[in-house]
Amino acid sequence: MSTYELVADLPLRIDGYALEGLQQEVSSDFTRRSTVIHLHGGGEEGVGEDVTYDSVDHEAAREADGHLPLAGTWTLRSFAEHLRRLELFPRPPQEPVSRLYRNWAYESAALDLALRQAREPLHAVLGRDPQPLSFVVSLRLGDPPSLERLTGRLEDYPTLRFKLDPTSDWDDELVAGVAETAAVEVIDFKGHYDGSMMEQPADLELYQRVVGAFGDAHVWFEDPDLTPEIDELLAPHRSRVTWDADIHSADDIAALPFTPRMVNFKPSRIGSLEKLLDAYDYAAANGIGVYGGGMFELGPGRGQAQYLASLFHPDAPNDTSPGGFHVADPPPGLPDGPLTPAPAQTGFRWTS
Repeated sequence: MSTYELVADLPLRIDGYALEGLQQEVSSDFTRRSTVIHLHGGGEEGVGEDVTYDSVDHEAAREADGHLPLAGTWTLRSFAEHLRRLELFPRPPQEPVSRLYRNWAYESAALDLALRQAREPLHAVLGRDPQPLSFVVSLRLGDPPSLERLTGRLEDYPTLRFKLDPTSDWDDELVAGVAETAAVEVIDFKGHYDGSMMEQPADLELYQRVVGAFGDAHVWFEDPDLTPEIDELLAPHRSRVTWDADIHSADDIAALPFTPRMVNFKPSRIGSLEKLLDAYDYAAANGIGVYGGGMFELGPGRGQAQYLASLFHPDAPNDTSPGGFHVADPPPGLPDGPLTPAPAQTGFRWTS
């Protein structure tokens, strides 16, 4: 039996829904906005989070709040099929991938609601025990880049580990300083974000600096742009090349230029519960490791990503740090080691 089949036929009753907007300045130098989906039915509430990046798409959704025909008696499977026939955006989204983000928001809320109506937590239905969760903090070093953004956090949290986005203005001194901290587990080249605010062009000199500094370290190289020159540079390090931005299904893993040892799953980017759980099954069957990714979630989506990571890949460099690390100056007292499992008694929720 596939993992999806364990949850697909859970009964689900929806009486109505409402939307809630969230907003926060985050450490990657932008204002993050998201929308919480509240599904109501049978005296229970299920929640999910739409992590679409474009503010106008969130505003349009809230202006049209209530226009979707979601009420009814479903299973998770039939509800997902119903969603695929709906237009979830009152007007076309700014980015096509936003359709996946929004679909996941409604499916994750439906999963939470169905489990709460069944009086079961996700891990019990899947037959998995939540484990202490390792994590890294996703960080950019600013414009102009400063090592202080990294070392300042290490002063307060000396065992913290990081996922960093290098940019073309990282010079030799900065790269050497980053490597010297020995606190980096993932270098995200952002080579597959064409046209987005996160885009980093294929800068061969940047790749040479980074690979030269981290070539002998156990650091994952995520989403390189494999131009012929960069492909040749990374060829000796293919066992440490991993992928993220283009992973929307198991088929995308199979289509990669070479079989990876590790991939990054962002549930919202995969976009549906069935495709996510099928991708987990595919990775397990093919001996491919997984680590989890976050999208600077501001609400329940962060805990849901943590919950999944604790069930499927708790020891990996999961980009699922507590939300307190998202701000420019993280407050004291945040957990910097593995997170203690915190599933709610019912539903698809993480209570920390």
